[in-house]
Amino acid sequence: MSSTTTDTVHARNFIDGEWVDSPRTAESLDPATGAVIGTYADGGADAAQAAIDAARRAFATGDWSRDRDLRAAALFEMADRLAARQDELIALLSRENGKIPAEAALEVGLTISKIRYYGALALTESGRAVEVKPGLYSMTLRQPVGVAGVIAPWNSPVILSVRSFAPALAAGATVALKLPGQTALTNSLLFEIIGGTPSLPPGVFNAFSESGSAGARLIVASPDVDVISYTGSTHVGRSIMADAAASLKGMSLELGGKTPMIIFDDADLDTAVPVLAKAITTFTGQFCMTGSRVLVQRGVADEVRSRLSAALEAVKVGPGSDPTSEMGPLIDRANAERVDREVADAAEYADVLVRGGRITEGPLADGAFVRPSLIEVQDVDRPIVQQEIFGPVATFEVFDDEADAIERANATEFGLAASIWTRDVDRPLRVGRELDAGTVWTNTWAVIVDQMEEGGFKQSGVGRLNGERALEEFQEIKHIVHPAPRHSS
Repeated sequence: MSSTTTDTVHARNFIDGEWVDSPRTAESLDPATGAVIGTYADGGADAAQAAIDAARRAFATGDWSRDRDLRAAALFEMADRLAARQDELIALLSRENGKIPAEAALEVGLTISKIRYYGALALTESGRAVEVKPGLYSMTLRQPVGVAGVIAPWNSPVILSVRSFAPALAAGATVALKLPGQTALTNSLLFEIIGGTPSLPPGVFNAFSESGSAGARLIVASPDVDVISYTGSTHVGRSIMADAAASLKGMSLELGGKTPMIIFDDADLDTAVPVLAKAITTFTGQFCMTGSRVLVQRGVADEVRSRLSAALEAVKVGPGSDPTSEMGPLIDRANAERVDREVADAAEYADVLVRGGRITEGPLADGAFVRPSLIEVQDVDRPIVQQEIFGPVATFEVFDDEADAIERANATEFGLAASIWTRDVDRPLRVGRELDAGTVWTNTWAVIVDQMEEGGFKQSGVGRLNGERALEEFQEIKHIVHPAPRHSS
């Protein structure tokens, strides 16, 4: 990034080891006030093509794909550089994205251990070797797929881009990364930290921001991109898969979610209810694992309804600059208005327990602030149950027994995550086995670890990130057959 003549900054893109501007410039806004806080080079198809070309050259001509020691050294340096500048990144992410500082710190902090984990995995190898019959040897080797196109969203741009490009780099792939314009200043600071890594050869990591989708579409369609790693909505994920079909490239998609939080009669409500409230309001509900469906067994439904409604009504909404804020704004006013309409529409067919919605009066009126909402509904076919809202809105649904809970939890097209709350030690495994979800938590929520795979069932995605499996998303498996030479007697 570079300073302008005012207090704002101008963010550029990072391609082939150089800072690159664009003929198009756009503004970055503070979602808490609507004020302009900077400008950025608005990359598009031209930036994407330059990033792809640089990544292809680096993969074809450099040592990155074959030198695992180089890859490990670079990843460890990246983690150190992030650790050294995390406070700067946290402050900018909080201001530009709207997260309260504690949530911005959570996002940035998670990236450091993740990069170190993949630095360590870069030094490992997995495969098989066997003498399949006398004198005939067979082995499998893993090798990098080539150029990885990474497309990540604005809701958590740091961790969600790192989650894809760190294993890609560890596997030996080179990267063309597209991030959205809503967080362009944060993106550019991340580019600076990663791109300035001493051991990172030019062209291995290339990144740009754009306000539209022309660059992302080019990355998906380009025959010079070998694999796509996309995090975002299910609607866009379907389009990406269709557009990529012509080249049959590899695909890793983590898409939308409607996480059911299943509360049984024997749950510890003193522990559960505060977590339910956080599951609805963390990142202002702009999280693919937001606890957007609260399923409660009939015996405790009245108590949970009352306690959760009170907890949501008490949430302190405000800007990240206010240390007492418990939930920040949405990414922009257009999304705040959209979420408010979703709640208003649901009121036509459901019981609104907590109205929440857009804040239109007082000191927060100029920002993208909403209050959390809770809507009771029994018909699982209703839009508020079936559609991802991407805001601090949850449904409240009552069930009778385990079978009813499982049927309700599985009633949407999504299958990213679920949470089970009970004191019964056997129930979580019994119920969890029947849930169509890639992650199932017991008496907790949103616990994600670097070493274990993460991804979705059904329309929540294809492939897995985190864990050793993430490297496989960016690798090919080669089978080598080697007959031993015959010796004459």
